[in-house]
Amino acid sequence: MNALAMIFFAFSAYAIGYLFYSRYLSEKVFCLDDSRKTPAHELRDDVDYVPTNRWILLGHHFTSITGAGPIVGPAIAVIWGWLPALLWVVLGAVVIGAVHDFSALVTSIRHRGRSVGTILGDYAGERARVIFLLLILALAILVNAVFAYVIALLFTKFPSSVIPAWSIVPLAVAFGYSVYRFRVNFLIPTLLFLGILYLAVFLGARYPVSLKPLSGALGIDPIMFWIVVLFIYTFFASSLPVWLLLQPRDFLNGLQLLILLFLVYAGAVVANPEVKAPLINLSPEGAPPIVPFLFITIACGALSGFHALVSSGTTSKQLARESDARTVGYLGFLGESSLAVAVVIACTAGLGMVSAQRFSELYSSWESIKVSPVPAVVEGGSALISSLGVGPELAETLIATFIVLFAATTMDTSVRIQRYIINELAQIYSISALKNPWTASAGAVLSSMLLVLAKEGGKGGFLFWPIFGAANQLLAGLALLVAFLYLRREGRPTLPVLLPLIFVLVITSLAMVLNALNNFLAGDFLLAGVSTLILILEVAVILESIRAIRSQVEKRESRRYT
Repeated sequence: MNALAMIFFAFSAYAIGYLFYSRYLSEKVFCLDDSRKTPAHELRDDVDYVPTNRWILLGHHFTSITGAGPIVGPAIAVIWGWLPALLWVVLGAVVIGAVHDFSALVTSIRHRGRSVGTILGDYAGERARVIFLLLILALAILVNAVFAYVIALLFTKFPSSVIPAWSIVPLAVAFGYSVYRFRVNFLIPTLLFLGILYLAVFLGARYPVSLKPLSGALGIDPIMFWIVVLFIYTFFASSLPVWLLLQPRDFLNGLQLLILLFLVYAGAVVANPEVKAPLINLSPEGAPPIVPFLFITIACGALSGFHALVSSGTTSKQLARESDARTVGYLGFLGESSLAVAVVIACTAGLGMVSAQRFSELYSSWESIKVSPVPAVVEGGSALISSLGVGPELAETLIATFIVLFAATTMDTSVRIQRYIINELAQIYSISALKNPWTASAGAVLSSMLLVLAKEGGKGGFLFWPIFGAANQLLAGLALLVAFLYLRREGRPTLPVLLPLIFVLVITSLAMVLNALNNFLAGDFLLAGVSTLILILEVAVILESIRAIRSQVEKRESRRYT
């Protein structure tokens, strides 16, 4: 097998999925209607609710859902062989992941831009809503704590990424003012600021920035210094109007990703390297069983519950027309899947271009690849890009900068979502202080910082990270449950959502049970307890939903015979 065959398979599946299946979902299942007012128009406040050009919104949504997930997950999962990883990334995206994102987005706009957790309360009652919101809040805190550490670590290990990563902030603000205040055609600032951003990448490669001397003088570890800076930044970013920073930043990052993907895929086509990895490996040293753990190791790129938070948390508040949901929700996910495919190619065929033994060295065991997925992607991706004549050092800077920028945009969005959830809980329990966006943002930042500080060196988020994959996929199952309840109430076809819902809940519940058992046997009672608690919360939400469905059926039956 060579890289070109992988690319042909993936993009053929994407074309069929978008041209035919997403049209069926739009027209026959959810019945999108541009005559309906979207929340962006109905509740417009020019802070969170802002009608947005679908291509700009696609860039925001694409980068917010992408982050580092579709890089790290597939890079680790190819230890089970390139074929299972490729099939789950491509087919999972077409029939499950993109359906999940699209359905969460449409369900939210049909409920005034509310989050999936809040919407659940309309169908399954107040208890289910609060349980779901608390689960979402816990996952958002975990994402923020881990991503803050990862970004800080990347700044320390790849100082060449510092200049381009921070230069995008003023560029995004200038873009926002140009488009929304001065009404400049967005193509002009797009080309201008994208050119400046790539100049910053070049400058970053020439002038790497290390803060070790400054942090040393202050008596602070460089990673902790960056973590503090990142949380100060996200405090302001999560409260500013979405058009001013978050949306243009994500749009510019999305374009950068498209360019980088083009370079990686072009390099793969030009070099067309052979895949230097096993087709299937069912027993890698130290690895858990492929079923169910493949499906939670690869989350972003095939399916991720975090995406439902983005779809219903920020994206639904900016959708200008219902028909734009097909482009933003479904196509946006296929874009992320294409990144995961590029990672699979980089870690299998690309590493083979580095040396014949490089894959075997990095993937010698589960523990080996768990600590080196990013180097595997950087090395393999750089080798592919270098086949186009780009210098290896510049290629590495491009990829490292891209990883930092996308992790940062996910963190930006996650803190804003966390603010929304705190606001919603404040409404439920009448906590006046937390209804203010600034105090809610402070609560979001402080809660994440507390988790960061729970372990020395800023690694507090990793206390619970081993169970994040399963918890994240359970969240995806619950988001599909909300869409199923909505479609059922509306009398629409439910199978396109019900079948993924059953698969996701079964496979990830099994993973969570195994996680809890393994942690208990290993003596890690904290993780075993948290895994068990999440399972109990999931069962509680499902039982509340079943109770609500039975209640609806009984009411219909009583009306029929009266």
